[in-house]
Amino acid sequence: MADLSANAYLRIKGMEYREQWVIDTSTAQHFYRGQPVLIDQSVDDQNATPYVDALTVASTDVCLGIAAEEKVTASGDPETTLLEVIVGPTIVGFPSAVFDNADLGKTVYMSDSAVLSETAADNPQLGTLVKVEDGFAYVQLTTPQICAGA
Repeated sequence: MADLSANAYLRIKGMEYREQWVIDTSTAQHFYRGQPVLIDQSVDDQNATPYVDALTVASTDVCLGIAAEEKVTASGDPETTLLEVIVGPTIVGFPSAVFDNADLGKTVYMSDSAVLSETAADNPQLGTLVKVEDGFAYVQLTTPQICAGA
């Protein structure tokens, strides 16, 4: 697997929509730009956590969107730090060799924080594939949403 260890290069088509979410600080958190952001209901039912492959996504978890910035918090920090999150209906281009234009209209998930996938099980749903161009898969985000397909 290939969890992010640096900010991802993203492309945005059209308008970019953002929301702010408070970061869960029950453990240290490191968000990278381009990483899916979740509310992990088994840990904190209100605050944001970064998605990594080791996280088991439950059908009640909420995929908030994609981190718009890099942000680090320490365990025990006050839960007042805000994270900018790119949300739907933004169209985000992710570097990807997984899809081609024959896949347009398919639902897109993240199998870890750096790889797009068609696999729903245990992965956060991001949105719908709308275009593939120059090594980027463009996904129209449908976030925030409950990860019911997980």
